[in-house]
Amino acid sequence: MPLWTLHGNGRTVEPGQVVKPGERLNWPATVAIGAQHVVAMFGATFLVPVITGFPVSTTLFFSGIGTLLFLVVTRNKLPSYLGSSFAFIAPVTAATASQGMGSALAGIVAVGVLLAAVGFVVQFAGMGWIDKLMPPVVAGAIVALIGFNLAPVAWDNFEQQPVTASITLVAVILFSVLFRGFLGRISIFLGVIVGYVVALLFGEVDFSAADEAAWFGLPEFHLADFAAPGTWSVIAMFLPVVLVLIAENVGHVRGVATMTDASVNQHTGRALIADGAATTLAGFFGGSGTTTYGENIGVMAATRVYSTAAYWVAGIVAVLLALSPKIGAVIASVPAGVLGGVTTALYGLIGIIGIKIWVDNRVDFSRPVNQYTGAVSLVIAIAGFTMQWGEFQLGAIVIGAAAALLIYHLGNAIARWRRTGADDGGPIPAVGPLGGDPENAPER
Repeated sequence: MPLWTLHGNGRTVEPGQVVKPGERLNWPATVAIGAQHVVAMFGATFLVPVITGFPVSTTLFFSGIGTLLFLVVTRNKLPSYLGSSFAFIAPVTAATASQGMGSALAGIVAVGVLLAAVGFVVQFAGMGWIDKLMPPVVAGAIVALIGFNLAPVAWDNFEQQPVTASITLVAVILFSVLFRGFLGRISIFLGVIVGYVVALLFGEVDFSAADEAAWFGLPEFHLADFAAPGTWSVIAMFLPVVLVLIAENVGHVRGVATMTDASVNQHTGRALIADGAATTLAGFFGGSGTTTYGENIGVMAATRVYSTAAYWVAGIVAVLLALSPKIGAVIASVPAGVLGGVTTALYGLIGIIGIKIWVDNRVDFSRPVNQYTGAVSLVIAIAGFTMQWGEFQLGAIVIGAAAALLIYHLGNAIARWRRTGADDGGPIPAVGPLGGDPENAPER
């Protein structure tokens, strides 16, 4: 039995139809769409290692391998590209600065193992327990604080080359509002290209490493170090990232299910297991942690092709690109000004995603428990709170995430016991059609 059945005539997608995960177009069209997926993921995937100092080729290699592994674990039924997750940037940056790359990789491995474990539980017990542990006000706070915690890092790069950074930032914003569809979704990638060209004109790009790099060769591998002093305090810093990866994977599965077939939702547990396994593998050998990519959802929505065959092509192409150290060195030559401009937008967007979770779920911020859950956790993250006991240190992300969970659950328990009305009363009910006037409103 073939892995995919041919959709229609293999060349076109009929109006109102989609190419489902188990179908494909003819191979030339499938290869072309797979190449689009590589372009879509590339801009975001290479930024993570450039920002964190990880080898670019290694991250690209494990991104491709992780995508192929994801397809195998999900039984070739869930289309997804696994690119570098921005949620890892803050803990990786802090861990590398304090303990070195080996300890940072150990943190990535720990996140992968925990995510896979959550996936096994979801596969057999469902998602209900996650919703209770991490309701919208908590989930939004944790996602937002990871982004806002990175603000000082963006400024450190921005102030080194402010003109280049400003042009890059303006380009990112301009492309996002100037273009629609696929080009609008890769505005960050396009902004980086503009910034890179400007940096070339200003003489801010150093090509020395690229000149010395070979055209073909294996990526630079590094091993996770669990024995180094301070590694276990580093691992604690990484654990809140699991909550972000859960949200991203669940959102991806639901998005694909909405566009193709509701039965896709039954693969949610497998998706978490697969991403956990891919992140673990990458962390053991020097790659960045992975996640499902919204950019590739955009390509699928634009083309109406949800075939997993295109992702096999994308994964293989990514691996082949990773086998060129020269390409990796060129990517790594992106100067500080370009990074400062793009990360100013990028880190803020991570924070806004958390706030969007609040808005989408109509979180009631008239309730004190919800107010303090969001307020305290965000201030902790933005200010960069730390706590230390000897060699063991907790960073702002883990402290902020713990504060959000503790304030919400303990605050609700006390408020409901005392019946003060300070607890989370649930989503605000809609008075009328959203965006319009309430129904049966009295005339004035």
